[in-house]
Amino acid sequence: QVQLVESGGGLVQSGGSLRISCQASGRTFSNYFMGWFRQAPVKEREFVAAITWIGGNTRYADSVKGRFTISRDNAKNTVYLQMNSLKPEDTAVYYCAAAFRGAVVPYTASQYDYWGQGTQVTVSS
Repeated sequence: QVQLVESGGGLVQSGGSLRISCQASGRTFSNYFMGWFRQAPVKEREFVAAITWIGGNTRYADSVKGRFTISRDNAKNTVYLQMNSLKPEDTAVYYCAAAFRGAVVPYTASQYDYWGQGTQVTVSS
């Protein structure tokens, strides 16, 4: 079992920045992937960014490239999502997820095995 706990969400003005965190505990593996997804009201959950735990390879959704940065701290078992130049359309519940399958950075929800409870990010215009 893996437990994922997100933190750091909140309210920010358009153009502002926010960093959210996800701490993992429980099962460990030689290598796995950590991802961020988001879900806005009446919308489907969408991929935001992901990173390999070993090596740090990353993948981003086109909508956040150049604005968001995913990173990890192996010693703290924590993955971060630094969000800059935030827009009202970034408003959503952000979920952290862990995947233990596959060889390339996964970007669909079905590829992830464990999920956090989510943290709300609201960007005001």
